[in-house]
Amino acid sequence: MRFSKEYVFQYIDFLATQPVKSIIASDTLGILIPSEASKYLTEITERYPTLHFDFHGHNDYDLSVANALEAVKAGVKGLHLTINGMGERAGNTPLESVVAVLNDFQKDVKISVNEKALYKVSRLVEAFSGFRISANKPVVGENVFTQTAGIHADGDKKKNLYYNDLMPERFGRKRKYALGKTSGKANIENNLAQLGIQLSDEDLKIVTQKIIELGDKKETVTQDDLPYIISDVLDRHTIGDKVVVEDYVLTHSKNMRPSTTVILKFEDGIVEENASGDGQYDAFMNALTRIYTKRSCHWLSSATILYVFLPAVKQMLYVKPLLPGS
Repeated sequence: MRFSKEYVFQYIDFLATQPVKSIIASDTLGILIPSEASKYLTEITERYPTLHFDFHGHNDYDLSVANALEAVKAGVKGLHLTINGMGERAGNTPLESVVAVLNDFQKDVKISVNEKALYKVSRLVEAFSGFRISANKPVVGENVFTQTAGIHADGDKKKNLYYNDLMPERFGRKRKYALGKTSGKANIENNLAQLGIQLSDEDLKIVTQKIIELGDKKETVTQDDLPYIISDVLDRHTIGDKVVVEDYVLTHSKNMRPSTTVILKFEDGIVEENASGDGQYDAFMNALTRIYTKRSCHWLSSATILYVFLPAVKQMLYVKPLLPGS
């Protein structure tokens, strides 16, 4: 269309006389910009109103989603899309992005794709194809619903101050809050809440400062690290210990699974338990879990167990690397 419009029309004139159900208008090199896609496809659909046209786009200029939107506006009846934008060179138009765009900006166009299934299908295609997607890929990327800046996390707490239509729940996903040098108080609070841990305002400030310091050193901080950080920076000796690790033994052998014997002292007595695991740390945690299960503390998560007597667990972790084969 860009260089030989009359040839295109002559070809479609011929196809119109043949028993074809649909005609594909292709941007096979991915060179169209949205204004061209709109102009060319509008001319075609208006000239041949009784024919069914599909649009096949490529993403060489990263404009395939915009071109697909313009194609629908121009009157095409079908789009050629691929999961995760798989395809030749820079790929074809990604299904997940187009579904979101059409549902939000072309509400008069009805599609039957289940948005909640997009993320799971994307992961399946990624796993079986070996075609890895970037963490910041719209809709299905690992980081696209992760808030990094503290101001955004704070807005979420204030009745979704920054609400928009592109919410993670639409796609069967959840909002996450990254921990690092840009983390604010709200980021930390959201992560602590998910672990079932509450801190005073003063303690929260100290923990937040520590996380920012780690982020400045370009260290990755995850939600699982929070109990360890809390133990490092807060003086827990000011609080009476309700649970004390009295003693523990870590065993390691050549052809047997590592095992641990742990003795915990509670306010009402001492409990001893033994467990094995895939490693010494795993065995240690299994022994702790057995103890708490017997005491009917089924509601306790692993993160909460760590938080309760984390200093002793850290001692075990410091010993662990010194043991052969661990």
